[in-house]
Order: sequence, then structure tokens, then C-alpha cells
Amino acid sequence: MVIAASLPALRGPFGGIVVLPAHLDWSGSASYDLDDDARLIDYYRTVLIEATKPDDLHEYLDRGTLVRLWPMLWLPADLRGTWERRFPELRPTGTSSAAA
Repeated sequence: MVIAASLPALRGPFGGIVVLPAHLDWSGSASYDLDDDARLIDYYRTVLIEATKPDDLHEYLDRGTLVRLWPMLWLPADLRGTWERRFPELRPTGTSSAAA
């Protein structure tokens, strides 16, 4: 599991068609229309789960889009928890900073 250096470092695309490299998406459906909400959510989930280095996150994710989509993303609990501990602004409103 990798995590971004910072949220402002996420400067990836936020619209249009993006084709992920094979190390991020080997499914055969690596082309994502980021203007389609369902594909956008799939894209973010794929990049977050499959990233092998912070540069993958920085290149393919956009800060504003990530913050907006975060509550809708199904992610493994350990991945979600790691990101929310590192970036408290991603935590659901009302979540205590003492929460694991």
C-alpha cells in the first residue's frame, strides 16, 4: 500500500479519457472516461488500490476530485484508515481524531 506525499501533490487529470498503464489496470478495460461518474469512481478505486509508488498517485489522481469522491469510494479498511490518519480532512464529519 502506498500513500501520497501530500494531497496538493495529487495533480492528475479530472476529466476526459485516461488509459491507465498495465501495472495499475491489467483488466483489459484500462480506458476510463472521467466525465462518467461510475467510471470515475472505478478509476479512483483502481488507482488507490493498485498504485505501486507515490508517483502513481500524484500522476493519476486529482486532489479536489479525491476529496469529493472519498465518501463514495469502497476501499479496503486498512487503505482507507491509513489515508484518513495521514489526511484528516478525508475523515467523515464527526469522526474523532482518536479513532483508529
